[in-house]
Amino acid sequence: MQEELRNTETPQRVMEIMMEKDEFTKWLGIEFISIESGACQLKFKVRKEMLNGFNSIHGGVLFSAADSAFAFACNSYGLLNVALECNISFTRPAFEGQELLLTAKEINKGKTTAIYEVSVVNEEEKLVALFKGVAFNTQKVHG
Repeated sequence: MQEELRNTETPQRVMEIMMEKDEFTKWLGIEFISIESGACQLKFKVRKEMLNGFNSIHGGVLFSAADSAFAFACNSYGLLNVALECNISFTRPAFEGQELLLTAKEINKGKTTAIYEVSVVNEEEKLVALFKGVAFNTQKVHG
């Protein structure tokens, strides 16, 4: 029987490895607040180039930021995870200059798949978007 793969990297180190090549997340201006196994908190400020034709944040930017939080949370164990399915619900607009907080948390973790939820809230702690992602664990070690 094959021994289960394990990674000795900390969630912080896995995040650093991922960020080395993640130019889009860097472009978003995401800052890390915290990261631990199965969870993370990030924040970013809405910039002018992130706005849609209605002068509010573009849904694709919200999805991308939430997807980044999902990726960091599900990869925090050190094994390469990829998205199987993701969806998002938009609950209120966000505008230029607002800072948004993303909180990713593991809802259920099996041997090969896991479910994560990412909430995006504004400075008034009102929900802007709710993202759900299903991750597939490839069993490959990061690094």
